Amino acid sequence: MMLWGAGAVTAAPAEEYSTESAQATQSLLIDATHAGKRLVVVGDRGHILFSDDQGNTWTQARVPTRQLLTAVFFLDEKRGWAVGHDAQILASTDGGATWSKQFEDLAREAPLLDVAFTDAQHGFAVGAYGAFLVTTDGGQHWQDVAERLDNPDQLHLNAITQVREAGLFIVGEQGGMYRSADNGQHWTKVQGPYEGSLFGVIGTAQPRTLLAFGLRGNLFRSTDFGDTWQPIELKAARGELQFGLASATLLDDGTVVLVGNGGSVLRSTDDGQRFTVYNRADRIALSGVSAAGEGGLLLVGQGGVHLANAEGADGAPREVRP
Repeated sequence: MMLWGAGAVTAAPAEEYSTESAQATQSLLIDATHAGKRLVVVGDRGHILFSDDQGNTWTQARVPTRQLLTAVFFLDEKRGWAVGHDAQILASTDGGATWSKQFEDLAREAPLLDVAFTDAQHGFAVGAYGAFLVTTDGGQHWQDVAERLDNPDQLHLNAITQVREAGLFIVGEQGGMYRSADNGQHWTKVQGPYEGSLFGVIGTAQPRTLLAFGLRGNLFRSTDFGDTWQPIELKAARGELQFGLASATLLDDGTVVLVGNGGSVLRSTDDGQRFTVYNRADRIALSGVSAAGEGGLLLVGQGGVHLANAEGADGAPREVRP
């Protein structure tokens, strides 16, 4: 086990901060979430943007990196974390307006791909080549605890989520699945239903229920914290869904929304048992989704920010400016 403290990361010089850009809202963005009522998105060149009017206008945050950021998580309206290339972990205590660097490991030459916190002290970051970091003090120190997982080939770990009344769940390369019922202290490898890569996992509003998804539209549902799985058949307007699924969000009313390549937006109002599928006409690759006011959606990915209606189609034109 190795331990890093905040002191191991020196303050980045001014030239290493993300470049201010009038085109930031149209650049590659990878993930989106809420910090209270505020929307926060992250992506290429260290760009982090936030909006206080449900996506109508955006402000670019001051961020001490120019690396691609791959995921963002907020515990509440103030405290959040983002991860990305160079195994970087950034933190914010003001709702995403400003960020500091908590951790980086240039020697890894690999990105972190997801981050989650169960409370203000306990956090987890997963990534390429089996990277698995934890903190028990809100990010002041991060520990490399990859040995807790049965992952001898160091397969990529793509996503981590908390499952209601059950624990933590990780998915990754070659169908890898791992779960913990004790806040990440001990992990069990799960026999999954699929040998292809799983890019995402999300807990639903129901206890012990989760969805795992990945290549070629493969989607699986479990109601017993991964003991058993059922494939979910997805039908688009012109046959089976063939595009990879990249990300998901759970809306306040329990609706689950998934997005993926080819402009696919999937929506379930029955805890993931059935989904409607909408393929956007622009077929853009989508990598993140969040709620965006009055039943709409914020979609991010290729081409930056996209404001959409509940199904994923473009809504009424709105002004988006840096």
